[in-house]
Amino acid sequence: MTGNRTFTMIKPDAVENGHIGAILEKITAAGFKIVAMKYTQLSKRDAEEFYAVHKERPFFGELVQFMTRGPIVSAILEKDNAVDDFRALIGATNPDEAAEGTIRKLFATSIGENAVHGSDSDENAAIEGAFHFSGREVF
Repeated sequence: MTGNRTFTMIKPDAVENGHIGAILEKITAAGFKIVAMKYTQLSKRDAEEFYAVHKERPFFGELVQFMTRGPIVSAILEKDNAVDDFRALIGATNPDEAAEGTIRKLFATSIGENAVHGSDSDENAAIEGAFHFSGREVF
């Protein structure tokens, strides 16, 4: 069974480049309802915890440094088939391989600075959403 919620972050590169509004427009135009959203910045500890699954990967330190270098926008999105539909909307991790019109094709600059995060499963969407939002912040 697919869920109706997913989690996203507009990453520091896209925030720095002024793409928050355009990305949110693409998200809402695709039929997603924003049920929680905040403008915040991850601490080193937060980024290490959030990305703990990648701790043994060679890019972990670089990822943590990137994700803590500036503010992000985190959000919980709602729509039928949310995870799969959002993954399709954001496109491939490598913007050169992303389909035309996807968020990463339009706004990412590289594999490492790929504009947005999107949950890869219903389970991770719930975990990631709970990491960033308390129950009273979700509507």
